[in-house]
Amino acid sequence: MPPSNGIYLGIDVGSVTTKFAVLDEEDRLVASLYLRTQGKPIAMIQHGLKELAKRLPSRANIKGVGTTGSARYLAGVIVSADVVKNEITAQAAAAVHFVPDVQTVIEIGGQDSKMIMIRKGIVTDFGMNTVCAAGTGSFLDQQAQRLNIRIEDFGKEALRSEKSIRIAGRCTVFAESDMIHKQQMGHRIEDITYGLCQALVRNFLNNVGKGMEIRPPVLFQGGVAFNQGIVRAFQETLSTDIIVPPHHEVVGAIGAALLTHEEMATQSNGTCFKGFRVAEADFRTSSFDCKACAGVCEISQVFGDGKVLVQWGGRCDLWESAVN
Repeated sequence: MPPSNGIYLGIDVGSVTTKFAVLDEEDRLVASLYLRTQGKPIAMIQHGLKELAKRLPSRANIKGVGTTGSARYLAGVIVSADVVKNEITAQAAAAVHFVPDVQTVIEIGGQDSKMIMIRKGIVTDFGMNTVCAAGTGSFLDQQAQRLNIRIEDFGKEALRSEKSIRIAGRCTVFAESDMIHKQQMGHRIEDITYGLCQALVRNFLNNVGKGMEIRPPVLFQGGVAFNQGIVRAFQETLSTDIIVPPHHEVVGAIGAALLTHEEMATQSNGTCFKGFRVAEADFRTSSFDCKACAGVCEISQVFGDGKVLVQWGGRCDLWESAVN
């Protein structure tokens, strides 16, 4: 890629993973990263920038940067993003990019999940699950550990199943108890693993997708889409093909980059991006209790260059923004 070509960077910072995607002027993916957040979003953002700096030409012309995810405001301040978008908007943008006539998007991450209804390229409805782990990737991680199966092998094991075993999956406690019971009854491990996949799908559809009209084409995005057992369970339950788009694990970051490209096409002042030197900057974090109401939320804040850069963490959006 010639250094004179413009590129657009999207960053998706979630509670479990941090993703990066770099698109060229034709919106083709030229680089991506998928990292574990490990409870250190700032460190992972900086680490990701260092890695990207090694992969891109030294004089790469970054024309815009966008952030999304649960820590989008934090990430936006750290890198001086041009665009900050919520996860629904970013996921939908990527879905329409890959499949223009998509009507339903399923996105399952490590600790949350989403269903997005799209009609004629426009988001018309969505549902999210940010409370119960039984409809997320962490549910499968926990059960895989109890079954002594690597999570990377969980889907392969589930695909070997020839007999459906129903596992109570309304919460992780019930799932564990029922799973142990099924093991004691002598059921095969592959049938139990597929039963867990079916339990996650039932939980997702009964909670996140409740009341929604699911129409094909259906896209399955997020890290959990690596699990072919879940893909199979969705296909059988919905009686339709499930499309797993390319680079599905970083689609949030791709969506952020796409939206940034679109936004920067209307701007004449250029990007606000601070450059890859941000990876070496010194940031400090602290917190305080907000007493604006009886909730007394703990508000986190980030300091840089001797001043507060961003504050977040409340149940409302009082602190969900950058501090100028």
